[in-house]
Amino acid sequence: MFDPDKDASANRRRIYTAFGLFLLVFCAGTVGFKILGGSEWSILDSVFMTVITLSTVGYGEPHDLAGKPAARVFAIVFNLVCLGTIAFAITSITAFIVEGEFKNILGRRRMNKKIARLKDHYIVCGADETAGTIVRELAQTRRKFVVVDSSPDIASKLDVDGDLVFLQGDPADDEVLEAAGIRRAKGIFLSLATDEDNLFVTISARGLNPKLRIIAKAIDLGSDKKIAKAGADIVISPTFIGGMRMVSEMVRPAATTFLDMMLRDREKAFRVDEVTIEPGSSLAGKTVDEARIGEKTGALLVAVRPGGAAGYEFNPGGSHRLKENDVLILIARPEMRAAAGKLAGSD
Repeated sequence: MFDPDKDASANRRRIYTAFGLFLLVFCAGTVGFKILGGSEWSILDSVFMTVITLSTVGYGEPHDLAGKPAARVFAIVFNLVCLGTIAFAITSITAFIVEGEFKNILGRRRMNKKIARLKDHYIVCGADETAGTIVRELAQTRRKFVVVDSSPDIASKLDVDGDLVFLQGDPADDEVLEAAGIRRAKGIFLSLATDEDNLFVTISARGLNPKLRIIAKAIDLGSDKKIAKAGADIVISPTFIGGMRMVSEMVRPAATTFLDMMLRDREKAFRVDEVTIEPGSSLAGKTVDEARIGEKTGALLVAVRPGGAAGYEFNPGGSHRLKENDVLILIARPEMRAAAGKLAGSD
């Protein structure tokens, strides 16, 4: 598997090796020609001879080597060594440009530009299996997101169709979160290796963006309250969710299978989703029948949460009147959700 950091490190070592070898050959050539060339060879003559040999220019010897067999043998061997050194240097520089650091620098600049353009996006901290599920769901439902993790092989860990926007770095570092656009983000998912990490990043994220919605994973059942107190809006326990799922499979298998099919269908991608009726929206003040949400978007309205209220109006009747800041709960595909969002937006 391709590891860009490992390859870049190897290319850097080759560059350093080529440079060191070049200096060694240069010094050896200068000293050799000075000693074997005789008294008439000055240091400058030896340096000149070394340079024209290394560069393969071939201006001509500053002094005739006829009658000096040792010097001529040295010149032959030195020529061969120079050819090998130049070949090694060229391949090292080529690898650096094509495969190594230069490619990584350009790739990182392109990635940083993509991140800089993101707004109202989501940040996913972590690259474990839970994070992979989060990323695939965000990608399938066409949400904007960036993944942040200290692992050097984020892209290979997260099996995602299409281009993955990611940032390598420690999510606990405020500068890394800033680079991920946390002040412009809509929400952040914390799926790091330990509850301590999730707790620490919760505190940092809440301090950087007080309006940010934070969803954190709690590995131990007793950690959820601590993470919630630190500022997380919702704390999810995979252990608790797994137990609930097992019970559902036992007591309500048909309903569970229906939800599974809805989640796993990659082509239709139906989801229980939501949009908010913004102030000034044409939907505000209309009844459900007058709004004709299903007719205009194809989405199925299943509930309404009145703005500022905790309860829900399930299966609202046609006479139910919609208001500003009401949250519409829909079953919809991504394009249906987008159409409903435009419908609920301000004019």
